[in-house]
Amino acid sequence: MIKQYFQDLKLEFKNYDLRKFTLDAMAGLTVTAVALPLALAFGVSSGADAAAGLITAIIAGVLIGGLSGASYQISGPTGAMSAILLSLAMRNGIQGVLLAGFLSGIILLLAAAFRFGKLVSFIPSPVITGFTSGIAIIIALGQIDNFFGTTSHGENAVQKLLSYGELGFSPNLYAIMFGILVIIVMLIWPKKWNAKFPSSLAGIIIALSVNWIFDLPVNVVGNIPKSLISENRLIFGSFTISNIISMMSPAISIAMLGMIESLLCGASAGKMKNEKINADRELIAQGIGNIIIPFCGGVPATAAIARTSVAIKSGGQTRLVSIIHSAGLIASMFLLGNVMSRIPLSALAGILMVTAWRMNEWQEIKYIFDKKFGTAIMEFVITMAATVMFDLTIAILIGVFFAIMMYVVKNSELQINASPVDLKRIKGHESSSDYSNTKIIYLTGPMFFMTRQKLSQLTEYAEDAENIILSMRAVTTIDESAVSELKQIIIKLNESNKNILFCGLQNNVKDMFDRSGLTSLINEEYFFWDAIEALRYLKIIQTEA
Repeated sequence: MIKQYFQDLKLEFKNYDLRKFTLDAMAGLTVTAVALPLALAFGVSSGADAAAGLITAIIAGVLIGGLSGASYQISGPTGAMSAILLSLAMRNGIQGVLLAGFLSGIILLLAAAFRFGKLVSFIPSPVITGFTSGIAIIIALGQIDNFFGTTSHGENAVQKLLSYGELGFSPNLYAIMFGILVIIVMLIWPKKWNAKFPSSLAGIIIALSVNWIFDLPVNVVGNIPKSLISENRLIFGSFTISNIISMMSPAISIAMLGMIESLLCGASAGKMKNEKINADRELIAQGIGNIIIPFCGGVPATAAIARTSVAIKSGGQTRLVSIIHSAGLIASMFLLGNVMSRIPLSALAGILMVTAWRMNEWQEIKYIFDKKFGTAIMEFVITMAATVMFDLTIAILIGVFFAIMMYVVKNSELQINASPVDLKRIKGHESSSDYSNTKIIYLTGPMFFMTRQKLSQLTEYAEDAENIILSMRAVTTIDESAVSELKQIIIKLNESNKNILFCGLQNNVKDMFDRSGLTSLINEEYFFWDAIEALRYLKIIQTEA
C-alpha cells in the first residue's frame, strides 16, 4: 500500500507546474475562507472550544489531506461529528472526547486492515438520509443555548431541551439578534458571490464588526491561543483500563461516522473530479489523523463534503489544496486570534442552524415522500428518530436491521399458480394425446422456513390431477426447512398414486435436492429442464401403460 501511495502521488504531481500551483493556492485560500467559521463553530458545538476546532482543521488538513486516498479530500471538524461529541463531552468531559477520538483512530486503522470500507455500500440510502437528518436535528437542538443566550443541562440535546422546564427560559435579545443577523446574511447572500466569498464568513465579519463597535453583553468565543498544541490536550493519565472500556462504545460510533462520512464524501466528490478514491488508504489516513489530533487538543475529524466540493469547484488540482488551506488557518490563528475572540457565540450558532438545515438531503427526502415509497419512508423516519434518541451506532444498526427485515418480508412471498396443459404451446403434439389429468404448478419465489406454511398448500393444488409437473424455474433458493416440507408433500402425493415430475430446477436448488436425499426419493428420471420435456415423458409413460 505504501508503494502504491507513492506511485499515485507521482502520477498526481506529473507535469506539475506554476499554473497548477496557482490553481491549488487559490483553491486552498478559498477553502480557508469556508473552513474558518465552520472550524470555530464546530469546535464550540463539539463541547470543546473554538481553538480546538481550528487545531483539528489545521492538523487534519496537513496530515489526513496529505495521506488521503484521493487528491481532493478536505478533512476537519464537521457538524455530524460535533453532534456525537457534544453529548459525550457532557458525560465525560473534554478528556473523554479526546480519548474516544484516539480510540476511533485505532478502530479506523483496523477497519482499513480488514477492508471494512466496502460495508458502507451496503447501507441503504434512506438510512443514510435518516441519520443525516437526525444529526441535523441534534445540531440545531444543541445550539439553542448559544443562539438564545440561555443555560440548560443534560447529557444530550433532548435532555437539555427538557431542562428548560426546570431552569426556565430567559433569552438574551442581543444574542438572538446576532444569530438572526447571521442567518439572514447566509440566506440572502448571492450564490455567485458565495463561490468567492462564503456567506458564513460574511455573516461572521458583520456580527463581529457590530459587537466590536457596540460591545454588547453576549457570550463570545474567548481567547484563542497562538499554538497548535492546546492546554486541553489528551494526557497519558487518561489511558486507564476503566476509561478505555467506557470510551469504546462512543469510539465505535465516532469511527463509524468517520468511515461513512469520509467514504461517502470521497465517492460523491470523486464523481465531480472523475477520480476514484482508494477507500482503504483513506481510512488509514483518517485513522492516523485521529490518533495524533487528540494529543494536540483537537476533536475527531472526518472528510467534509462542503469543503471538498469547494476545493474541486475552485479549480484545485492536487492534495496541496488541503495543505494550503491549513496554512491559511494557521495564519488566521496567529494574525487574527485577538479579533476572532470577540465573535459572539450566537453568531456561530446561526451558522450551525443554517448548516443543519442545509445538510438535510431535501431532494432525496422529497423524492421518497412524493413517490410514497412506504418502506423507504419508514427506514428514514426510524433511523432519524433513533439518531436523535440514541447514538449513531445504534441508529445505523436499527436502520439497517429494519431495511433487511423489510426486504426479507417483501421478497419472502412464495407464489403458487396452477394451470392445465396448453396444447398450443407443445410443438409436434398429437391430437390423440390426453393431458386432461395433468396439471402444471408454477412455484415463484424463495423456498425457506418463512414460506414453509405456504408450501404446504401444494397438496390442495394437486388434488384433482393424476400427473403433477412442478415448474421451479423461478425458485432461486431453498433451505433445509423447505426441503423437509417438500419431502413430506412428495411422500403424501406418491401415496395417492400421483406422478410427480420436476422441471427448471436451478443448480443450487438441485444440489439441495441431491444432498437431502429428495432426488433419490423422486427418481432422477423425473427431472427435466422444461415442462414440454416432462409432458413428452408423460406421454411415453401413458403409451407404455
